[in-house]
Amino acid sequence: MTYIPKENRYNTMKYNRCGKWGLKLPAVSLGLWHNFGDVDTIENGRKMLHRAFDLGITHFDLANNYGPPPGSAEENFGKMFKQDFSSHRDELIISSKAGYLMWPGPYGEWGSRKYLLASLDQSLKRMGLEYVDIFYSHRPDPDTPLEETMMALDRAVRSGKALYVGISNYPADMAKEASKILKELGTPCLIHQPKYSMFVRWVEDGLLDVLEEEGIGCIPFSPLAQGLLSDKYLNGIPENSRAAKSWGFLHESDVKSAIGKVQKLNEIAKQRGQSLAQMALAWILKDKRITSVLIGASSIKQIDDNVETLKNIMFSDEELRLIEEILK
Repeated sequence: MTYIPKENRYNTMKYNRCGKWGLKLPAVSLGLWHNFGDVDTIENGRKMLHRAFDLGITHFDLANNYGPPPGSAEENFGKMFKQDFSSHRDELIISSKAGYLMWPGPYGEWGSRKYLLASLDQSLKRMGLEYVDIFYSHRPDPDTPLEETMMALDRAVRSGKALYVGISNYPADMAKEASKILKELGTPCLIHQPKYSMFVRWVEDGLLDVLEEEGIGCIPFSPLAQGLLSDKYLNGIPENSRAAKSWGFLHESDVKSAIGKVQKLNEIAKQRGQSLAQMALAWILKDKRITSVLIGASSIKQIDDNVETLKNIMFSDEELRLIEEILK
């Protein structure tokens, strides 16, 4: 069946400016890190993209290595884009990244100009796109000069293959230096994508301050700590959950060590009239330096639940105090 987006899709979504720049992103963006690879049911992925766009989620975030196997999320997205979204290209923000292992040999990962630009060409081919809206350096490379990595990002924009560039997983000092280099090149850094949640808070130790100073947006990934900050694991590990899968980054030990805090946080969420996931997302969005939160989803229901967050992102001082007590 032909997909026809809802006419009122922009009525309720909140859109935030990326730092000081002109581009706006939806407060909730959809990441395709999980559930869009060849190991997944693609029709489910297609339905999730439809629902996301119908709710005003205009930003779909990918990377060259998303799958599994690596590359398959971009390939599958490309098929769905061609079938359902090609006539809406100018309404969408599509991002991709390069930094992790994609092919054998010395040029298949990290941050060299050779790797980054070759990877971008491959990503565009897999997705069937002429350009991506945002192209990221997915991680800093300890063995390549930062200048080279940033020059490659600058080249991506000047070649017309990316509209904006960003960085991901860069610590505060490197983010500041990267921003300086990109400014000098004439292709400013638009946005930073760090790992950030109630359980992973390193960005508060300087990075968010740097982004504010430099006018760079921030879009945290794993805001629900791979699903830990949801009601999924309150009563154990469900059969089809991430922690039950042999691939991925969430393990049974992670669930067991966090369950006490999760249950206490869930009580506060109940008092707020929210699910735990909604409260965890709201807790990040309360900071005005955050442009968007990048959610992952395995069902339409999860997308609906996460977008409902936007109805209440305010916290009382007492709520914040109680949350801090739990997270200590």
